[in-house]
Amino acid sequence: MFAAPPEQSLEWSDSGVEGSYRFLKRLWNLVQGHVEQGVAAQVAPADLNDVQRDLRRKVHETIQKASDDIGRRYTFNTAIAAVMELTNALAKGADDTSAGGRSVLQEGLEAAVLILAPIAPHIAHTLWNALGHDEPVVDAAWPDHDPQALTRDSIELAVQVNGKLRGQIQVPADADKAACEAAALSEPNVKRFIEGKSLARVIVVPGRLVNLVVK
Repeated sequence: MFAAPPEQSLEWSDSGVEGSYRFLKRLWNLVQGHVEQGVAAQVAPADLNDVQRDLRRKVHETIQKASDDIGRRYTFNTAIAAVMELTNALAKGADDTSAGGRSVLQEGLEAAVLILAPIAPHIAHTLWNALGHDEPVVDAAWPDHDPQALTRDSIELAVQVNGKLRGQIQVPADADKAACEAAALSEPNVKRFIEGKSLARVIVVPGRLVNLVVK
């Protein structure tokens, strides 16, 4: 199910099975390590720090993507890939043993298990119970993404000079063209490539990039 969409043929690969096993084992170990630390208290999203909010955003982006992949597109392989990415992100955040960190990890692990339940039902059943739920995972509701969790305070834009990537900038999510242009012009590496040249044009693609045309 991971190697190809269901409508395509697939050449069997033992290494592919091994890769899926390693992924499931990693998720298993992540859940067990989390559970061994005790019950995780729920922390309100407003009380999370920036790193925790970023991880929670990844959780809900995964829920949104997997819901569309499985429910509308029937592309189980891309849904599994999204859970793999989420598992990697959760593993990196597992060192945060604060109340907020453990709350986000609990939420993320629950989402991963629920998404995998139709795909790997037996391990999902066991992990769901390990995470503190008495009911079988088959009776649990599909997770809903939180639109508020998807919002960003800031975004990263690529900065190009004459079409070539020269830097990255962080700007407020609602930054206008003038603010994006100012941030791009002040980026240290970009300054090197525009020094002594005249700025002919600034192209801002909202949410993506700023291209400085110089002569």
